[in-house]
Amino acid sequence: MMDLETVPAGEFGRSLRGLGVNLLCRDVRAVAGFLETVPGLSIHRLSDDFALARHCDVLIQLHSDGTFRAHPLLALVPENPPRGGGVQLYLFGIDPDEACARADAAGAVVLERPADKPHGLREATVLSPEGHAFTPAVALP
Repeated sequence: MMDLETVPAGEFGRSLRGLGVNLLCRDVRAVAGFLETVPGLSIHRLSDDFALARHCDVLIQLHSDGTFRAHPLLALVPENPPRGGGVQLYLFGIDPDEACARADAAGAVVLERPADKPHGLREATVLSPEGHAFTPAVALP
């Protein structure tokens, strides 16, 4: 396993496989803090412009708007919050009751309180400081 703190960017990029998740953020540190505090993800390479959040084998890349100045996607991001509307990111294996308790303590917006769903999951939905919807979920017995 590579050291996420020291791997060169080119080597890191060439190692990526499968689905990649990249979130554009006005405040990378605020979103990283939310991901560390509420669902308990590990954070790597934290700076004002970039961070990696790890959940199991999934890496979520947080990029500041400034790093996307030349990319056409930035023009589609709304000026007014919530920026992350319309995307729901499931975090399987994270207890939604515990995540919501941490969200409440941190002053985060809990959009949907923990509930048992007919599709076999207990889940909740919490918004990041920029409106990205994160859903911690565990399988029902």
